[in-house]
Amino acid sequence: MSQPHHTDSAPGDQVRPRIRPGGFRELGPVGWAVNRVGARVTGSRDVHLFATLGRARRLFPAWLAYSGMMMPFGILDRRTTELVILRVAHLRGSAYERAHHERIGARVGLDDDEIARTLHDPASAGWPDRLEAVLAAVDELVRTKDIADDTWAEVAAHLTEAELVGLVQLVAQYDGLATTLHALRIQPDRPR
Repeated sequence: MSQPHHTDSAPGDQVRPRIRPGGFRELGPVGWAVNRVGARVTGSRDVHLFATLGRARRLFPAWLAYSGMMMPFGILDRRTTELVILRVAHLRGSAYERAHHERIGARVGLDDDEIARTLHDPASAGWPDRLEAVLAAVDELVRTKDIADDTWAEVAAHLTEAELVGLVQLVAQYDGLATTLHALRIQPDRPR
């Protein structure tokens, strides 16, 4: 069963956001401060994701805390985490996610070749066995919302039980985030 391949809008597209990113009045002090810090860290004028999700003031801090526990404070090591996120972003056609995590991945030590290889089938991309198994599990989980027993056995040979739980949650988080970005038509951030 294949999932639809959605893409975020790219710069220059005529798609408009369904929810306009908020300012201080709409976000409140917490959402506004998070957005300002995020913009400074990413070198953008505004983090449209934060400025949009922050409009749901009660939900935003909980989502932000959970997201932070997935990345950067997740169970999987940072490099593997970024490879997983990049693969999810590619499979879901999420330009927003992909652009952010190409930069973040480079900051945690991924080279251009590793980032580019997340665009290719894990079985033919030349990954070490551990990463091939992890990324094959990512593909199945995004495409079928499950992991076949043989794929599970392969990835379980490389990860602890805690890492397996973390992998499934990480994929679900970024698959869901790709859905959110697409459904709300969140536009790419503009550099400062």
